[in-house]
Amino acid sequence: MQSGKQPVFWEQSLLPAPCINCVRLSANFKSYSSMPLLPRKTALLLSSLAAALAFAGCAPKDASAPTTVKIGNLASITGKDASFGQSSTKATRLAIDEINAAGGVLGQQIELIFEDTQSKPGEAAMVVKKLVTRDHVVALIGEVISSRSIEAASVAQTLKIPMLTPTATNPAVTATGDYIFRACFIDPFQGKVLAKFARDDLGSKRAAVLTSTSSSYSTGLSKVFVEQYTEAGGEVVADQKFAEGDKDFKAALTAIRAANPDVIFVPAYYTEASLIAKQARELGITVPLLGGDGWEAPELFEIAGDAVEGCYYSTHFSADSTDPKLQAFVARYRARYDGATPDCMAALGYDAAYLLVDALRRAGSTDPVKIKDALAATRGFEGITGRIDMGPDRNASKPATILKIQNRKPVYVKTIAP
Repeated sequence: MQSGKQPVFWEQSLLPAPCINCVRLSANFKSYSSMPLLPRKTALLLSSLAAALAFAGCAPKDASAPTTVKIGNLASITGKDASFGQSSTKATRLAIDEINAAGGVLGQQIELIFEDTQSKPGEAAMVVKKLVTRDHVVALIGEVISSRSIEAASVAQTLKIPMLTPTATNPAVTATGDYIFRACFIDPFQGKVLAKFARDDLGSKRAAVLTSTSSSYSTGLSKVFVEQYTEAGGEVVADQKFAEGDKDFKAALTAIRAANPDVIFVPAYYTEASLIAKQARELGITVPLLGGDGWEAPELFEIAGDAVEGCYYSTHFSADSTDPKLQAFVARYRARYDGATPDCMAALGYDAAYLLVDALRRAGSTDPVKIKDALAATRGFEGITGRIDMGPDRNASKPATILKIQNRKPVYVKTIAP
């Protein structure tokens, strides 16, 4: 070996170069082995040991070994349903940060990977493929809208990755397969609650229904409401339709006005619901409007203004509850997000995160099959939105809350158990 050149103890074409500390350690052993007082055998042994330490100290780490538990979160962060996705993901992030601060799960921190479905049809399926095949998540939280959750569920079921929707209420979501779960009640229960409330609490006898034919959420709720309302002795005097994205509802509302109902059921999301309420009042319709949890968003009041005064909707949660656990959550959410009050989408996003992590702990593994089985076995989980028992169809059995809009704010009316 020529003087002035760095000694080489590995074959560069076959092995990675060692780290600088191992080079130094190897060089030190080399110098020791060349000392004239050492026997030749000892010098050779030290030289061999130096090379072995260089290789061992610089052995590449197993790239396949996970350093975090990856969970995917898909929701509409932009687009027409952005309010839902933003509320849900804010609370999910809050929950995961709390869990990580307490030590994470299975001895690791949780890495939450967000994807925006942009409120677009078809986007949820592509997002799930990306999260599973590229990001290698072990489970999914999302989507927030029923139609997009159905799209996402189809892919998640095919790829055998557990998916937990916080807020999608259409029964078809979990009917997709045994890897699909929800943290909220389903439309048949919500539709029954609203029909019963319209008949018993409001004393109505004649109802009109205005349904979005392009929304799984809307058609599902409408079907159950009509069945339950008529079964309870009420009469559905008008059944009008519209499509998602419509802006003008006056023709349908004019037909409803002519039918003279006592109440109008509008199973729509907040964008269309607010426009319908505003145009109904402009046409002189003064009867109460009823809606489901799709109404719950600040935009309802921003667009409709006073048009929704005296109207009612069902939901999963009320920030007015005096429950100490719930109020503690409200306080933490407000502190994190500049004083904003969490809505039902936030509460369900928070519950979904804790519910999934609870399943991971009980599974004792990140194996999707074991996570799926643990989710299915959930009983007595105490969430912000109430006790959750996972039924055989992977739907959460839990109560519904009725809110009335007064002074542009939702006010608690009552809770109705399953």
